[in-house]
Amino acid sequence: MTAAVQDALDLDVRWVLHPQVALRPESFGALLYHFGTRKLSFLKNRTIVAIIQSFPDHPDMRSAIAAAGITDSSSAPYVKALATLAHSKMITRP
Repeated sequence: MTAAVQDALDLDVRWVLHPQVALRPESFGALLYHFGTRKLSFLKNRTIVAIIQSFPDHPDMRSAIAAAGITDSSSAPYVKALATLAHSKMITRP
């Protein structure tokens, strides 16, 4: 993923699970399946799963990340993972 893709992720707006995506919790994290693109993603980080599941409770992605206990200084790997999910249309702006 390029820096441009990661920079395109606006942390200060609301994000949601794409309407055509199902999230299924698993012991290792979760499965995401996009019914439109037929893409399957494995989330092996439970914190990312918790952030995605908490999107409806927060006004923006930055708040969802902070609520998961992630500080700004340690958020880079989470932002990168979420940018990848946005790029693959698993998460989207409402």
